[in-house]
Formats: sequence, C-alpha cells, structure tokens
Amino acid sequence: MDDDRPIFIAGRTGQVAGALLDLAVEYNVPLVATGRPQLDLADPASIERVATSIAPRAIVNAAAYTAVDRAEAEPTLAFAVNRDGAAQLAAAAARLRIPFVHMSTDYVFDGQKVSPYLEDDPLAPLSVYGQSKLAGEQAVREIYPGSLVLRTSWVYSSSGHNFVRTMLHLAATRDVVRVIDDQHGAPTAASDLARAILDILTSPAAREAAGLYHITAAGETTWHGFADAIFAGWARRGHRVPKLAATTTAEYPLPARRPVNSRLDCSKIERTFGVRLPHWEASLDACLDQIAASAMEAQPC
Repeated sequence: MDDDRPIFIAGRTGQVAGALLDLAVEYNVPLVATGRPQLDLADPASIERVATSIAPRAIVNAAAYTAVDRAEAEPTLAFAVNRDGAAQLAAAAARLRIPFVHMSTDYVFDGQKVSPYLEDDPLAPLSVYGQSKLAGEQAVREIYPGSLVLRTSWVYSSSGHNFVRTMLHLAATRDVVRVIDDQHGAPTAASDLARAILDILTSPAAREAAGLYHITAAGETTWHGFADAIFAGWARRGHRVPKLAATTTAEYPLPARRPVNSRLDCSKIERTFGVRLPHWEASLDACLDQIAASAMEAQPC
C-alpha cells in the first residue's frame, strides 16, 4: 500500500488502538489515533469532522462501548456507540472510498453450538452489548459493503483493563481466586490482532479486503484455564500467586449473560489472507514478559 496518508484509528485508549500505535514504527506506517473529546462515536458531527480533517488512507474502528454488564442498564448509549457510531465511520470510509476495518465480537452468538462458530452461523446475542455489536456489524455492512468486519474474543494486552491485568491484581491481593470453568474460548492478544490488521491493510489487496471474518488466537481454553496459565507464568517470573478455584456460570451470576461457547472458526481468514494468529499460550507468555519488565522499570532504584 504505497500511500503516505495516515491510517485513522477511531479510539485512542483501547487495547487494539494501543497495539496498532506500538507497531506503527515497525510497519513504517503513519497512524493517527483519535478518541474523546475530539472523536465521540455518539456524536456523528465529530466523526465527519475528524475523518475529513485527517483525510486517511484507511479507517480502523477500534473504539466501542465495552462495559458488558453496565450496558444492560445503558442500552441507548451502547447502541449509540456500537451501532450508530460504527455506521457513521463506515459512511465516512465509503465517501472517501478507502478501506474500513470494524472490530466485532463473539458475543453476537448465544454459545449453544458445540463446535467453533462459522461466520454464517445463526446470530442470537444474549446481552445488550452483544445486540449492539451485532447491530453495528449489520449497519456497517449495509452502509459500506466494502468493509472488513473482524469478530474476535477475549482480548487482552499488557496494559488497560482486561482479564490478564485483573488476575495479576488479584494475585497480589487475594489468597484464593474463583474463576468460571464452563465458558470456552480463545484468549487473543491485542498485539496479534493489530499485526494482522496492519498486514492486511499494507498488502497489495488492501482495497479488496472486504467481508466478515473470525480472527482469534489459535487454541482454546476456559476462563479458569486462562487464569491458571496466567498464574503459572507469573509464578515462573518470581511473583506471588493465589490458589485458583473453579466455579460455574450458574454460581457466578452477572447482569449480562455470556455465551458458554465463544470458540470461533478462523479458517476463512487464513484461506483468504494467509492470516493465522499464534497460539494463545505463546502470546500470553510474551504479554507477561512485557508486564514483568514494566514492573521492574517502575521499581525505585
């Protein structure tokens, strides 16, 4: 993609946005990440204003309303951001005739399938968050059929609010941590997602990169299995870890229902773009190395 215009990332503080910015130098690609107050997905005027001023070569929507449980009490805001804001970004990309990448989620499924979900499996979100993300997918694809919609799951990184960071906080503050062991999925590193997005956008086929695809780390586990790997890796790095206990979805009720099967079949994106993310355990190990290094740097001399 021989173009000196920047890639515009909607969202500045999210995990995928941060990972994209971290990779900008490696890929020698100018990136502009914008969030509130300059860009507010609930404010259509701000979207048009920012997109016009940046004049990008591609747009990546890495912003979303992701407070899954709070969305049950804030459906209007969740839909304003995840559906209406996404639609406005897609419309801006369509007007500019540039590639548009939109991030979506495993929560568009009800989790009742016994095998990994394919892109065209029936959709039945269990929560307001899932419903708003599904509505966003549909709006984006209707407004701009040339969009690239990527469904992923269980995203984490070395910074921000995510399951890995939560588990490490609990490791330092609790003796026993109870984690659900009957929900299945693939923990996916934001850095791996960002690399895949840039690989696609910087390829010669970037303008033809359209459609709906699943993209997660290779392998699968449960939230309990994920926590166990986090604690084992943290212990290997010389840190205190708590005892881990298993619980069930029924024993740990939350305002928003989660799919018990979040496994996504990613063969389509591999066939189409040659993209295959690393195994989740390898990427988790790299993430823990980053967190451990940052903790060492933060210690007083």
